Amino acid sequence: MSRKLKIGVLISGRGSNLHSLIEATKTNNFPAEIVIVIANVPNITGLEIAKKARIPVQIINHKNFNEREFFEDELHGVLTKAKVELVCLAGFMRILTDHFIDLWLDKIINIHPSLLPSFKGLNTHNRAIESGAKFSGCTIHFVRPEMDDGPIIIQAVVAIEQNDTSDTLANRILVEEHKIYPLAVKLIATKQISIRNGQARLKNPIYPRSALLNPC
Repeated sequence: MSRKLKIGVLISGRGSNLHSLIEATKTNNFPAEIVIVIANVPNITGLEIAKKARIPVQIINHKNFNEREFFEDELHGVLTKAKVELVCLAGFMRILTDHFIDLWLDKIINIHPSLLPSFKGLNTHNRAIESGAKFSGCTIHFVRPEMDDGPIIIQAVVAIEQNDTSDTLANRILVEEHKIYPLAVKLIATKQISIRNGQARLKNPIYPRSALLNPC
């Protein structure tokens, strides 16, 4: 079996995308493994999901640090000790500093519940509905210092229905999140993604119709 990419998952809540990544790693020949799950909040469901899967967990409570940089120094140390090669933000509700992102440049990915660059930030589903948009979705991207910015790896499109509420739209988008996050990790682990001129490019543009990628 070829060597697996070592990933660390950062969470702050229920861990539904963490669960989808764990399930993906159980499949035959998945090219990545989760070596640590780190939470900045204690007593969350995501930690129990990781423990049940027998994945090492660590709590680094941001409230125990006077400065954001001290928190990130601890985070960097734990990730490095675990020999993490790719950091996956999965509902991690902390803004990372430029310094930390530079340390892990092109090695941090995030999921956002909209079709970036549209609807960055919070309350994405309400904003999409209220704007009159016909489609929303979700995006996996490499992290950059600007919030919800960075080369887009993959997106999934979800139609906004006439009677949608924030909850109903969120539920349908979450289904797609669980599909494309493992796919993004697989593409990175198999070296199918390169970054050129600020864009993530796919070497072999064969992908599900629900996904939008930037082919070479």
